[in-house]
Amino acid sequence: MSGHSKWSTIKHKKAKEDAKRGKEFTKIIKEITVAARVGGGDPAGNPRLRELIDKAKAANMPKENTERAIKKGTGELPGTHYEPMTYEGYGPYGIAVMVETLTDNKNRTVSEMRRIFTKTGGNLGETGTVNWMFEHKGVVKAECNNLTEDDLLEKLIDYDIEDISKDEGLFFITCDAKSLANVKHAVENIGLKVENADLEWLPKTPAELSEEQAEKAYDFLGTLDDHDDVQNVYTNLNS
Repeated sequence: MSGHSKWSTIKHKKAKEDAKRGKEFTKIIKEITVAARVGGGDPAGNPRLRELIDKAKAANMPKENTERAIKKGTGELPGTHYEPMTYEGYGPYGIAVMVETLTDNKNRTVSEMRRIFTKTGGNLGETGTVNWMFEHKGVVKAECNNLTEDDLLEKLIDYDIEDISKDEGLFFITCDAKSLANVKHAVENIGLKVENADLEWLPKTPAELSEEQAEKAYDFLGTLDDHDDVQNVYTNLNS
């Protein structure tokens, strides 16, 4: 089956490093706050909140942080009002980029996104500039153990699996967005440790750059990902 993008692996490693510094906690806390505000604080009736609580546990985030974020979302505790915004544009050498943010100041965030894009020779576009190049899919990342891609596909044959790839000890399992929770549970039932399960924007047609060009592009993507308002960065770069 076709492989995932190199950026997926880089981003996964980076998230683990960010978790050590507590930065990943900040991102998850924002997501939980918004999910609780939109869908309520009861995980049983809020599938998105339930997914994020699992994500917090996988990142070893303290339970009290999760509970506090939920209460801020429901209004039981005072908190910042975050608004989701997605930005689209072209980065170095014409790579397509989508940036998901949660911000308490849209004017500040769009200004800083434009500065980062422009500084590297790219440009921030309007909504719809590049999102037609991507598809919204479920992605489960799990430890491989001793299984091959074919072994895992055979075990998941009854599920809506679109792609399985393997890189640096991890399976990257792509499925229909609606099947994410079922596929995650199926992978766990096989006995594999799930490190992350979330909805992602995946490119329909990956772009290729030279090694030197790709290095500059990944530096740009890393700068975006490091921004305090940024939750996720997606690209069609596959070099």
